[in-house]
Amino acid sequence: MDTAQIRAAVERCWQQDVLPSLMDFIRIPAISPLFDAKWEEKGHIEAALQLAVAWCKAQPIAGLRLEVARLPGRTPLLFIEIPGQTDETVLLYGHLDKQPEMVGWREDLGPWQPVVEGDKLYGRGSVDDGYAMYAALTALRVLQEQGVPHARCVGIIECCEESGSYDLPYYIDLLAPRIGTPSLVVGLDSGCGDYERLWCTVSLRGLINGNLTVDVLTEGVHSGDASGTVPSGFRIARRLLSRLEDEETGRILPEAFHRPIPPERTAQAERAAAVLGEAVYAKFPFVPGMEPVSRDPKELILNRAWKPALSVTGAGGLPSLDNAGNVLRPRTALKLSLRIPPSCEPQAAAAELKTLLESDPPYGAKVAFQAEQAAPGWDAAPLAPWFEAALARASQSYFGKEAVFMGEGVTIPFMGMLGERFPQAQFLITGVLGPGSNAHGPNEFLHLPAAKALTCCVAEVLAAHGGRA
Repeated sequence: MDTAQIRAAVERCWQQDVLPSLMDFIRIPAISPLFDAKWEEKGHIEAALQLAVAWCKAQPIAGLRLEVARLPGRTPLLFIEIPGQTDETVLLYGHLDKQPEMVGWREDLGPWQPVVEGDKLYGRGSVDDGYAMYAALTALRVLQEQGVPHARCVGIIECCEESGSYDLPYYIDLLAPRIGTPSLVVGLDSGCGDYERLWCTVSLRGLINGNLTVDVLTEGVHSGDASGTVPSGFRIARRLLSRLEDEETGRILPEAFHRPIPPERTAQAERAAAVLGEAVYAKFPFVPGMEPVSRDPKELILNRAWKPALSVTGAGGLPSLDNAGNVLRPRTALKLSLRIPPSCEPQAAAAELKTLLESDPPYGAKVAFQAEQAAPGWDAAPLAPWFEAALARASQSYFGKEAVFMGEGVTIPFMGMLGERFPQAQFLITGVLGPGSNAHGPNEFLHLPAAKALTCCVAEVLAAHGGRA
């Protein structure tokens, strides 16, 4: 491979083909089904899918075949097949569904308004995960332009990832004979510690997501009359959460939600901490005077990669501040997001959490926890020598710095699924969800130079995989 030609070809493809289509993708409010029950009626996911189909068909990639797979009552899936020069198979992954808009966008930006500002492309779905399909196929295109051999490639572009990929297993079963047994999986839906090197994800946490409800009355009553007699539902909810979390430190108390951290992951965290330093926590938009949980970068990396943690991400039964009268409310509801270690079995953890919260309710209140999602984590297999060498070469060639390996705190449900199905495969799980990119939040952006360099790295790895014979 001629790295200069690869870099130039990727730059050309991004400017001429990728960027215009990716901006059109941002304009489509293809909100994931979990957040939009009328997704099928509205047709936005279908519009995103058809945009992807049209772009793929226009690519000069030899032998490329497309099929939109559809199962009743489920989001569609785009299946791509590209013949190769070896008998092995590479599985390429991406998704087209998006998180909701979220509030707090800059006045001159918006979730469905693509804006290029310097090195950044703003808009919902730009970095999570609209660019992935474009980057993967562009990598294959430039390899073919140079006559570099690659293995057979199959692409799975789903439309349910932001809802937990609950439709994906059905399509994997449907397409299993055509997918085969991949020896390499490439997923570009992960994070990076900075935009200056290739970051390789080696583990992901799992997730238990659900609703805790506490009912104390059949209707609201005057707080002056009831307080001191009727226990507050909010206080009961707070007591229940204290069974799970130490409110002083944030530590998850039951050992059932903890797992030992493998020594190699600790060593990788130490190396990543040396590279990032204070950037591990400085990337977050703390209010003035706010402190992180710790100032030890290694501890923070292991916290977010391997230790369970609770977030309360939503609430019900609480009137807005301007509409809150002196009422003791009948119901308090909280949406809980519990991240669990990569090796923690999610269904068992969800059952454990339900028992913990519902048993022996304070004052006999009506307490219920309903899990909406129990997604597995993932821990990568050891790196094959050819793969480790290819990653090192790719990062040096296109970023000018060594690759770094680090666990991520997010959950990508398909990874646990594919890791279990293809335990012998090597996994290139990476991405450009880096500092400030703010996927799921306001002002989401894609760092364009990093995305282009990552496209080149994917080409390098595909070439190394295809050239092993």
